[in-house]
Amino acid sequence: MVPLENYLVLSAIIFSLGVYGVLARRNAILILMSIELMLNAVSLNFIAFAAYLDPTKITGAIFAVFVITVAAAEVGLALAIVIRLFRNRATSNVDEAAIMKW
Repeated sequence: MVPLENYLVLSAIIFSLGVYGVLARRNAILILMSIELMLNAVSLNFIAFAAYLDPTKITGAIFAVFVITVAAAEVGLALAIVIRLFRNRATSNVDEAAIMKW
C-alpha cells in the first residue's frame, strides 16, 4: 500500500502548479484550467484521507464527486463569461476584463 504522504506530496505539487497558473497567466482559459488543477488536488486529498482513515467507507469519494460536480458548474459559468468577453473585446486576456463596461 502506498503511504499517505506520497498522495499528500503529489496533491501539494498539483495544487502549487494550479496556484502558479492562476497567478502567472493572463489568458482566461489557462486560468480556468489552473483552477481545475487546484480542485483536482483537493479531490485527491479527500480520497487519500478517506482511504487512509477508513477504507470501508466511501465518504471521501462522495466528497470528491461533489467537488467534481461543483467544478463542472463553475467551468460552465466561467466559460460563458469568457465567451462573452471574447465576443465583446476580441481577446481572452483577463487584463481586458478589468474594464467591464458596456
